[in-house]
Amino acid sequence: MIRILIADDHGVMRKGLRLQLEQHEGLEVVGEAVDGRQAVQLAAELRPDLAILDIGMPNLNGIEATAKITKQNPDIGVIILSVYSDEEYILRALTAGARAYLLKETADVDLFRAVQAVAQKKSFFSPQVAKMLLDDFVLQLKQRGLQDSYALLTEREKEVFQLLAEGRSAKDIASLLNLSPYTVETHRTHIMQKLDLHSSVDLVLYAVRKKLIAF
Repeated sequence: MIRILIADDHGVMRKGLRLQLEQHEGLEVVGEAVDGRQAVQLAAELRPDLAILDIGMPNLNGIEATAKITKQNPDIGVIILSVYSDEEYILRALTAGARAYLLKETADVDLFRAVQAVAQKKSFFSPQVAKMLLDDFVLQLKQRGLQDSYALLTEREKEVFQLLAEGRSAKDIASLLNLSPYTVETHRTHIMQKLDLHSSVDLVLYAVRKKLIAF
């Protein structure tokens, strides 16, 4: 059973999300919050598997609530619901620890897929968001006169890159690939250098733009 916390200041939205989620076997909504502060409180009390947060809540917005929730319990996968498709908001959400970013206009189609992905420790983005990130990535390459450097990665580095983009820890990756954590960290360093990436957020966005993780 996947236990889910919903946070949105609009009662109609919360009710709609609950109905949509609970029509799927194996999903259970264990709590509802009306603002960001209550979401943080309930996340600590209920310890859900996932939290679905509106980005524009009162008292504490969804991004700040995400940062507090993931700091107190990194195992909680956060899905952000938003009306904004700007890269600034996406970057802030990912930096705060969110694993998925959904646009409200397509949430009825994307929500269950996002829940499935995040429950498996993967990332998920609404198709419109993913397309915007991909288009921006291609434009940046053209402006800088660069070719895509993904081909520079070895097959092992590509395996590690995929798992890192899905949010796996070095310890998990080491166990999955039968490597030492030190070797995984070495691969991570080489990947970041070859792809000219500077943070975990950059790595996830690169993976989205390359269509290597779910959206």
